[in-house]
Amino acid sequence: MVFSSLTFLLLFLPVTLFFYYLLPRKAGNVVLVLMSLVFYAWGEPVYVLLMMYSILFNYLMGREIERVPGRKKWTLAFTVVVNVLLLGFFKYYGFVVNNLNSLLHLSIPVRDLPLPIGISFYTFQAMSYVIDLYRGKVKAQRNIIKFACYITMFPQLIAGPIVRYADIEAQLSDRSVTLAKLGKGALRFVAGLAKKVLIANLAGNLFESIHAEASLSVLSSWLGTFAYTFQIYFDFSGYSDMAIGLGQMLGFDFPENFNYPYIATSVTDFWRRWHISLGTWFREYVYIPLGGNRVKVVRHLFNILIVWLLTGLWHGAGWNFLLWGLYYAVLLILDKYLFSKIKIWKGIRIFFTLILVMLGWVLFYSESIPEIVRVVQAMFGFGNGLYDTAGMHYLLTGGPLLLIAAFGSTPLLKMLSQRTKGSLAGRIAVYVLAVAVFALSVLFLVTENYNPFLYFRF
Repeated sequence: MVFSSLTFLLLFLPVTLFFYYLLPRKAGNVVLVLMSLVFYAWGEPVYVLLMMYSILFNYLMGREIERVPGRKKWTLAFTVVVNVLLLGFFKYYGFVVNNLNSLLHLSIPVRDLPLPIGISFYTFQAMSYVIDLYRGKVKAQRNIIKFACYITMFPQLIAGPIVRYADIEAQLSDRSVTLAKLGKGALRFVAGLAKKVLIANLAGNLFESIHAEASLSVLSSWLGTFAYTFQIYFDFSGYSDMAIGLGQMLGFDFPENFNYPYIATSVTDFWRRWHISLGTWFREYVYIPLGGNRVKVVRHLFNILIVWLLTGLWHGAGWNFLLWGLYYAVLLILDKYLFSKIKIWKGIRIFFTLILVMLGWVLFYSESIPEIVRVVQAMFGFGNGLYDTAGMHYLLTGGPLLLIAAFGSTPLLKMLSQRTKGSLAGRIAVYVLAVAVFALSVLFLVTENYNPFLYFRF
């Protein structure tokens, strides 16, 4: 089940909110756990057992770390290894075996296991809990319902943001559940739904059409990558907005996950703005323990390389993701030691950063090395010429959408909306607009079949 589905919008969410607000406040966590398990089991009931194992295992290991301090290092190591092995088996087993078969001419059988949805997110959340417990930043959670609520909470279960236990430890016991917060969360949810349904889906349709062309010109290849650039941003940031909005509706305050990344002035700045919770996780639990930037240059380069190869692998089991991680490792090293020392007008820095990001998306969305080569060659004039009939057609039909998406990826709309919040008329207008946008989004979901969620595979 995804947030941008009629089942969720018209059945699951109303039922959940009804029981959550109707029952006594003390029952809130129980309602969330039960409904979150239903939400997860809707698509793949078998993997609920895997999630329940993760809950019980990490809960018990957390209690063990606190109970026997003298063995906490070994308990932590064991817990992290088990979590990583579970994630690695389901996410990378097929990739590793298939490559071994190809390289060594073996015939090891590979069973095609579907990837448990959200396993990367809830595994990272569980590890943040045990690591912070080891560091003394949090106390062991003794109430297994509260811990299960943290792991299973459906608003951010399958696509984040990755919420560290330390961020919501207190909220699991006491949180503000008010009508005002419900309204604020509903507005945030509708904004995210509109980003997903009204922009990301349409941009995705445009990208799929262009990408399916047998040959690409410079125009069509860049136009297709431009469409994907907006699809993945509005898809993922829209989902994060919906998650944060749902959290507010339930009394939780989740961390922000995006901050207008396409106006970044450098690649470093881009990664401070894109998927913030993932970047924070890798910084806190991998980069800093490796020594961060407080080491010699060679070791610093090594630290960056390790973090970004792991970041690439986190996104998927494929050579394109490893190349994508390596690409950003190189860019961030160049940014740190070269680009940051060059003084250039801000507008030019934004432009070149966006170009580099778009080239990175080619690595990200291409499923094979030959496909990467095909697209990159076309982008730089070694394809079907400078422009073609198909490219002109997509420019004329998709251009207005891409202009709207470009405007929506800047803070301008937010700045305009903030000016209306000061007056009663402005607030009424915002809620009327939200109702209209919600109705339009539902209408699109009823009439359109194209409704993928890109981060499901991660």
